[in-house]
Amino acid sequence: MTGAQAGPQSAASGSWPEAAEASDETLMERIGAGDARAYQMLITRHLTRNLGFAHRLTGSGHEAEDVVQEAFLRVWKTAGRWRPDGAKFTTWFYRVVMNLCIDRHRRARSAPLDAAGELVDPAADAEEQLRQAQRAQLVAGALTRLPVRQRAAVALCYYQELSNREAAAVLGVSVKALEALLVRARQTLRQDLAVLKTELMGETL
Repeated sequence: MTGAQAGPQSAASGSWPEAAEASDETLMERIGAGDARAYQMLITRHLTRNLGFAHRLTGSGHEAEDVVQEAFLRVWKTAGRWRPDGAKFTTWFYRVVMNLCIDRHRRARSAPLDAAGELVDPAADAEEQLRQAQRAQLVAGALTRLPVRQRAAVALCYYQELSNREAAAVLGVSVKALEALLVRARQTLRQDLAVLKTELMGETL
């Protein structure tokens, strides 16, 4: 993320003490006026969650970093023209990240799947750690094989923990349409994981 952070360093920085409590929308106003401190604060707030979201959609840590860096650069370039129009900044920004992921998916239909980024309980014994790692890799792999909008619906609702209404707003669909995406995604994931588990068990026999 050094590229996104390096862009506005020469811009004027604010010195307002209430910055840490400022809303995202207020930060965007400040960014639009060239406030680099507000920009860095927005990055700090939203970097980790959006990296995770982009990783779920792309299946690649490197791709996720590129996407989120591009999304934050877009924030810096467009903040002066940005208007909430009734939507929260987080909704708008998730949509930016999602669309960038979709664009990359269209340009390259397949992307390498990184090792699963799930945290493994350090207290678990070696065998349990192996099972957790295998399970996480199976789920990550199955997720990347979903159609991209189903993948986004799952990532938003189950990993980003957005409500159905919030996730639907990001995707630009009705709540009913979102729920239909989730149903299809869950069905596909169950089938895919059942096949993968069977194959894995066959390899270990």
